[in-house]
Amino acid sequence: MKKALLIFFALLPFSFATTGTTIKSSIPLTLDRASLWMGIYNELNLESTGLRKEVFDYALRGLQKNPFPKSVLSIVDLSQPSSKKRLYVIDLDAHKLLFQTYVAHGRNSGELMAATFSNTASSFQSSLGFYQTLGTYQGKHGLSLQLKGLERGFNDNAFSRAIVIHGADYVCEDFIRRTGRLGRSQGCPAVDNAVSKGIIQAIKGGSCVFVYSPNPDYLQKSTFLL
Repeated sequence: MKKALLIFFALLPFSFATTGTTIKSSIPLTLDRASLWMGIYNELNLESTGLRKEVFDYALRGLQKNPFPKSVLSIVDLSQPSSKKRLYVIDLDAHKLLFQTYVAHGRNSGELMAATFSNTASSFQSSLGFYQTLGTYQGKHGLSLQLKGLERGFNDNAFSRAIVIHGADYVCEDFIRRTGRLGRSQGCPAVDNAVSKGIIQAIKGGSCVFVYSPNPDYLQKSTFLL
């Protein structure tokens, strides 16, 4: 564990001309910062929110594999049903849970539970793994946030598939009361319109998004979890 924590992220500039957004260089992940982040799970009592320690630990492991310029971590926990608030947005340096809210999965990934996943265009399925947030734009769903999939074979087609974070009418408690689940997207991690702008502003510009499911193929092959 100590060896893993002694990883320092290189200072790398990021510039994405397609989004019109320049992402600043990352801050090195020192042993002290990593140790503090490991304690956040207990400090914020995240177990009581439904987020398992194993999932949080996976997310921190992935943070050590890529230089994320922004120390805000978003976890989409697809091991939980869509009727649960399974999106967690955590400010790691401030030790604060910024949001816990609903998030949709792809329509072809399942109904209440997401069970199947794809990296293929027009699959209308969710893609697992680690993403980096890019810039925003105004689309058919209003303010939306572009994502860069970082894991080859699992989510690296996210940008070309237009997998983005956006608000949606079908992500709300009224939809759950009527159907027993959220509505589903075309593969995007869509969120409640009431909080979409706040979430997007908090995580845009180079933060980490981790979409998790206990999928054996992903857990065995992801280089971010090795």
